[in-house]
Amino acid sequence: MRAVRYHEYGGVETLVVEQVPEPHPGPGEIRIRVAAAAVNPMDWKVRSGAARDVVPVELPAIPGRDAAGVVDEVGAEVQGVDVGERVFGLGGATGATAELAVLSAWAPAPRTWSDEEAAGAGLVAVTALGGLRPLGPLRGRTLLVEGAAGGVGSAAVEFAVAEGATVIGTAGERNHDFLASLGAVPTTYGPGLAERLATLAPDGVDLAFDTAASGSLADLVAIVGDPARVATIADYAGAQGLGAHWARAENDPALLAEAAELGRQGRYTPRIERTYPLEEIADAHAYAELGHTRGKIVVRV
Repeated sequence: MRAVRYHEYGGVETLVVEQVPEPHPGPGEIRIRVAAAAVNPMDWKVRSGAARDVVPVELPAIPGRDAAGVVDEVGAEVQGVDVGERVFGLGGATGATAELAVLSAWAPAPRTWSDEEAAGAGLVAVTALGGLRPLGPLRGRTLLVEGAAGGVGSAAVEFAVAEGATVIGTAGERNHDFLASLGAVPTTYGPGLAERLATLAPDGVDLAFDTAASGSLADLVAIVGDPARVATIADYAGAQGLGAHWARAENDPALLAEAAELGRQGRYTPRIERTYPLEEIADAHAYAELGHTRGKIVVRV
């Protein structure tokens, strides 16, 4: 099969498209014929070697954790999914950007989603929902999402709006119309946030979800008044020091199924900023490294 691989840690120039052996699913896994795969921040951090102490990989490695496609092989002990079914989901830290990929968590892809949208849903769905869950019921509450225009942030906005929350999202001004289209009240991040929020939410902000790694966690705790009402996926040290919730992405099929159901209801659509062909994987990683994405970057396979 064709796949993207890198044989050593380094820049985007290490990425090559080449023929590699086909993977096969183990117990509890499935294999899909990949239609599209997502590019996530962790992908380039792992490829560059910046995350080697946290996510060590065996080289050569195929980048990518989440993908969408059609099931073509089912491992032992797997029930409830058939060959030929269109799914989206997650595998390990590597392996998705290839013609065939093994997934350990998956859900049926809504017909309303394109292949690109389905590919962009897996990691952001489990990350956003996993970050929101520790905050408790959202209906009738005001939630601040820090970094609301990115892949996880935009998903969190849609999930929270679907649950009945009033959502305020921070982003650069160029993304304010985008946030408004998701149902959020947009504002800028940075100095003066508390004052801006006092105007936008005169009754106060109940909860905060940090997806931005901008160093604002202490400010978010001060704004809501209780670290137990703040969650972050971006600042582990800050969460430990302040007592806020630290959430990490888990390969949880229940969260994928929840996102898919909202998709079928038309209440969640994964947001895709750019799509690249497989042969332009280096450009996709280079754009991801800029860190200014609105929604997800996806590679068509």
